[in-house]
Amino acid sequence: MKTKFSRREALKSIAIGLGFLSLGGVASSFAAINYIDNNSLPHSQKNNINHSVCRWCFQDIPLDEFAQKCASMGIQAIDLLKPSEWDTVEKYGLVCSMATDVFADIENGFNEPKNHRDLQEKYKGLIDKASDHKIKNVIVFSGNRRGMDEKTGIKNCSKGLKPLLKYAKKKNVTLVMELLNSKVDHADYMADHTEWGVALAEEMGADNFKLLYDIYHMQVMEGDVIATIKKHHKHINHYHTAGVPGRNEIDDTQELFYPAIMRAIAETGFDGFVAQEYIPTNPDEIESLKKAIEICDV
Repeated sequence: MKTKFSRREALKSIAIGLGFLSLGGVASSFAAINYIDNNSLPHSQKNNINHSVCRWCFQDIPLDEFAQKCASMGIQAIDLLKPSEWDTVEKYGLVCSMATDVFADIENGFNEPKNHRDLQEKYKGLIDKASDHKIKNVIVFSGNRRGMDEKTGIKNCSKGLKPLLKYAKKKNVTLVMELLNSKVDHADYMADHTEWGVALAEEMGADNFKLLYDIYHMQVMEGDVIATIKKHHKHINHYHTAGVPGRNEIDDTQELFYPAIMRAIAETGFDGFVAQEYIPTNPDEIESLKKAIEICDV
């Protein structure tokens, strides 16, 4: 199996400051036309799923080249990009479907009151930047438990997030908390079950707080993926994919049947993004990504 960094390592190591200037919305769209090979564009996409891909999984490919190839295969967005990377993808007519920055820390999040002031200040800056680029989603994390009980975690997260949600509302930005497994990849992470995330969302009662339902992570933690999606879809505005076990390709080598999962998502009326977040084992990573998009294009 090809060796890859973990997501945590990848997000810390991706280069910052690519130096591209923003071309603006209309100019970016025309620029994309010049770069895309029309012969490679998919002509049969059903348009029931908005396709995205997480940058960190394909970090070996320079972002400029990666964005060009993504645009050529009908991908509309790239996930988990920092502000210094947004102009690069916009040049090819793509959007950042989930914004982040170097300070966003999986282990040290909003469940710890001592983090609130610092996180609120830094997130306001990211929200401002995202709003300027018309980026709608900014990722947030619960943080690790460190012995904290579930109810206290919800109370603390709500207290830390509510002021930010009011600020983000004015900027047309949604804060999205990712659900991650604490069994294999992120030991002790608090937001490790859908019901906990839903309880937090209901505690806050804000329409610009949503969940990132990571299909891989939630299969590891709780299974029952399709039923959970159908039950809680109103609280979900973003999805991630990966194969189980192993977090690799989403083909028939793993236990999840993604066409059925994608159909269930589409049937809820979902209009957000589904982002590929698997770690490719195929040496031809772009070909692997094309197959993943085909599998999810239901």
